[in-house]
Amino acid sequence: MGTLFRTKTVERSIRETEVSGHRLRKDLTALDLTVFGIGVIVGTGIFVLTGRVAREYAGPAVAVSFVVAGVVCALAALCYAEFASTVPVAGSAYTFSYATMGEFPAWIIGWDLILEMALGAAVVAVGWSGYFASLLSGLGVDLPSSLAGETARFNLPAVLIVLAVTAVLTLGIKISSRINALMVVVKLAVVALVVIAGLFFVKAANYIPFIPPPESTDTVEGVRAPLIQVLFGVTPVAFGWFGVFGAVAIVFFAYIGFDVVATTAEEARNPQRDLPVGILGSLAICTLLYVAVSLVVVGMQSYTELSESAPLSDAFKSVGHPFFAGIINVGAIFGLTTVVLILMLGQSRVFFAMSRDGLLPPWLAHVHPKYGTPARSTVFMGVVVALLAGLIPLSALAELVNIGTLFAFVLVSVGVLVLRRTRPDLHRAFRTPLVPLVPVLSVLGSLFVMANLPVETWIRFVVWMLVGTVIYASYGRRHSKLLTAPEKSSRSVI
Repeated sequence: MGTLFRTKTVERSIRETEVSGHRLRKDLTALDLTVFGIGVIVGTGIFVLTGRVAREYAGPAVAVSFVVAGVVCALAALCYAEFASTVPVAGSAYTFSYATMGEFPAWIIGWDLILEMALGAAVVAVGWSGYFASLLSGLGVDLPSSLAGETARFNLPAVLIVLAVTAVLTLGIKISSRINALMVVVKLAVVALVVIAGLFFVKAANYIPFIPPPESTDTVEGVRAPLIQVLFGVTPVAFGWFGVFGAVAIVFFAYIGFDVVATTAEEARNPQRDLPVGILGSLAICTLLYVAVSLVVVGMQSYTELSESAPLSDAFKSVGHPFFAGIINVGAIFGLTTVVLILMLGQSRVFFAMSRDGLLPPWLAHVHPKYGTPARSTVFMGVVVALLAGLIPLSALAELVNIGTLFAFVLVSVGVLVLRRTRPDLHRAFRTPLVPLVPVLSVLGSLFVMANLPVETWIRFVVWMLVGTVIYASYGRRHSKLLTAPEKSSRSVI
């Protein structure tokens, strides 16, 4: 049992980043990391989720749901910032867990992060396909429904965008950073347009009632009911405060990705300073943008009439300004492209870190001698994501991404407390304030949001974790470098 919880020392983790053939190129600044964070966060939440959540769960109070989700993320971000500045190694929560709770918890969270980022990238690629098909249709080119959109038998645009992003990521982190920065500028300009232009069409009547009265709807029936309502014997309802909190669990998808910044720790020039700035800065900026956009959109159009697939562009169409709608569609394509790019960046780094530790086949940890990127793991995961995006209907699985991320938040927050106790000697360039209060609140907040996810999401998550446990038992445990190349200072936390 003790081998399941053998830890990998922080010193060994850092030392292995300099091993020839496994050394990533350090090209990222604090600005690059902040832009990466904005690039991955601003996307699906603004361009897609706002309409669906307002219409089905929270009404105009969707802005409150964004604030609550942002607070939960901020608590976790403070814990991520301490870890990322103390252990500047690729892998994010996986690496942090390996240093604090042991190998098996680290494997579980790594397996969980692969689910979060790979599935998230595929889901967003499918959304990108829909916007791309809509843009082509406006230009007089109609793609067959069998080749584009969520109902496609083989979603060709989604596959092509994933493969294109994979190629960019393989060519180098700095190239990826520059392309991301350009696209972020475009989509932030579009978001600013939505807020400024939309203010002229806001009607106070659309905010009433701000929190619609609770009602039972098809969206919360059966296994779609939030777990917390089932556990407490509450008749599942949408709207009201239960609906607002249920919406938090859905809009949380909009924040997926700020933790991806932590996966680039090895590629930051000054990780102790730059990583906390990138994580906290991008999260603060994006929370303000989400609240502003959601308030404007529900003010422009009644929440009962908002489009579920393209709420921003359709809101401008409803007030007689289709020109703005066209600009928003272009912004959505740029915005969703950066989300796909950075989620795939993050999951390839987690995959790389797990392979370097021997928990996955080590040949996938090879770094390209010219580009300084984990080319094999990037290409391998790119092919997997392309197949998912092209062949599998993913809308029903999107909430799996949320529960996976929240589970990572819990482990990272606990890890801060563990590392403070076991390694008080480590230099911490950034220290989470008010310990243990902030980590404890982060754990409780994450568990609360998880409890508001549907029962079916929990079932799928448990199945995924069981599959991961089988793979670890049959391969990872026997091939771990802590077993094949032990270090005297490696220890068990139990």
